[in-house]
Amino acid sequence: MCGITGWISYDQDLTALTTARGTLDAMTHTMACRGPDAGGTWLGTHAALGHRRLAVIDIEGGAQPMRVERDGRTLLVTTYSGEVYNYRELRAELESRGHAFRTSSDTEVVLHAYLEWGEDFTERLNGMYAFALWDPRTEELLLVRDRMGIKPLYYHPTPDGVLFGSEPKAILAHPAVRPAVDAEGLAELIAFTKTPGHAAYKGMYELPPGHTARIRRGGLTLRRYWALEAREHTDDLKTTVRHVRDLLDDIVGRQLIADVPLCTLLSGGLDSSAITALAAAGAGPVRSFSVDFTGHTENFRPDPLRPTPDGPYAHALAAHVASHHSDIVLDAADLMAKANRDAVIAARDMPISGFGDGDVSLYLLFKAIREQSTVALSGESADEVFGGYSWFHNPDHVHAGTFPWAAAGAADRFAGEHSGGRSALLDRGLLAKLDLAGHEDTRYREALAEVPRLPGETGLERRMREISYLHLTRFVQLLLDRKDRASMAVGLEVRVPFCDHRLVEYVFNTPWAMKTFDGREKSLLRAATRDLLPDVVADRVKSPYPSIQDPRYAAALRAELSRVLADKDAPVRPLLDTAAVAGSLADDAGESFRSATELVLNLDAWLRMHDTALEL
Repeated sequence: MCGITGWISYDQDLTALTTARGTLDAMTHTMACRGPDAGGTWLGTHAALGHRRLAVIDIEGGAQPMRVERDGRTLLVTTYSGEVYNYRELRAELESRGHAFRTSSDTEVVLHAYLEWGEDFTERLNGMYAFALWDPRTEELLLVRDRMGIKPLYYHPTPDGVLFGSEPKAILAHPAVRPAVDAEGLAELIAFTKTPGHAAYKGMYELPPGHTARIRRGGLTLRRYWALEAREHTDDLKTTVRHVRDLLDDIVGRQLIADVPLCTLLSGGLDSSAITALAAAGAGPVRSFSVDFTGHTENFRPDPLRPTPDGPYAHALAAHVASHHSDIVLDAADLMAKANRDAVIAARDMPISGFGDGDVSLYLLFKAIREQSTVALSGESADEVFGGYSWFHNPDHVHAGTFPWAAAGAADRFAGEHSGGRSALLDRGLLAKLDLAGHEDTRYREALAEVPRLPGETGLERRMREISYLHLTRFVQLLLDRKDRASMAVGLEVRVPFCDHRLVEYVFNTPWAMKTFDGREKSLLRAATRDLLPDVVADRVKSPYPSIQDPRYAAALRAELSRVLADKDAPVRPLLDTAAVAGSLADDAGESFRSATELVLNLDAWLRMHDTALEL
């Protein structure tokens, strides 16, 4: 994986602009965490491209930005991030059409694929990627993002071109950009949904999944090259289960390709266990890693969201497949350390709420893994694909008339809280201006209007298609973005096999009755992989990413909130309902305001670290 950035300016000759090189270097430097192995830049008359590399495939030959030249003339230049898993097949086809390659990298395959097939080459790519292609012949830039939005890509139109980067920080490093967030942007940060194309910062956008953006002298044009479609499912149950397994075997096999150490993320849940078992079956014993907290298993308190601790199940699966397993054990002090919390905010560029201590623990897990591996396979997105969350199966949440995870209060429950709410400590006037309920309702109706449907589809099957679509286009974006930022902050590439578009398309069109044929969540996935798993793991009830239960964590949150309240110069103070904050500090347990406290502390850290104007 890598970090990319660039700058297109049609009204200037960037090679003659004395500040251009320094500006490009500054933008590229912000991506160093994503690409710790090497860096490079390319400067043309109207285009400046920057790249930071995490070397995974073709360590020696894959340097970037990469060019294709013919007769001393540059035909195409790219700055590329990601992996194309079918690059070997594409390379063979391109060679049969007369293309010659000088490296073994997938990056060069992408360049030649564009030269051969034009913009339609996107339909041939299987993988996770975000990249830019500059054509000096036409002076046009093409930005491309993978179908599911696994890899991020942001852009900021300018009067004479565009700025772009893997993360907002690359764009914010350009002197022409003034970081500002308005009421709609702040609502997007606080509401527990992710609107495709929205970047929170004014003037900045995120390229939506499955889209390209073409930048010409006349402006910018978006094109959607992939979307979920409603198709009739004609396979019977046995055939469906077999096809899911065949897809998973192929997907995991492709994603095991790397020229660097590889591992799996193992929680002991069905998703990560299936990926670890498939990897072990395909490549022999693998390394696996789990996150845990000091005393967590011994003192675990079950709740409706997390009925069991991960540790025993992760160990059972590791023993079953003979993986070389390690537990990364964290303490409350690790999660509250200012350096760690600031690192997460810096990685995210914004104080996105809803995962609480999970953001810091995920960052620390990846930091520890990076000492031993460069690539990790994750079970992320299986719940969205196969219907794993509890609210998929709760009629009240399914028919709530809003995002089902919002109806279930997922943002607070993921953060380890079961009452209160994220916005409980914010100023009432601010909340009225943000209108979070109205923002959520607008976004919900926008998403619902997009859902593809089969003729005559009615009742529960129609509604569950909608629920699946909402998860695959909105909810999963929160998780993929979170995982990308936490992993790339330490230079770890995380691959997500369940996001392979072939699997997503097939299961999306499988009837809900078949997805729940055994009366449980993720019936198809369990049936497709049961032969690889011990029964204790295969039959385990869904439990999300763990949240620390140590009372010292809640106490530390309250102490930090008290410090913020006492600081008259704290940048977050104008956003707070100070009476509500004082009331929360009087709550001895502190758990009722846990997610709200985490949001306040994240907002304060963000405003301290970034010179961002709040235009509310």
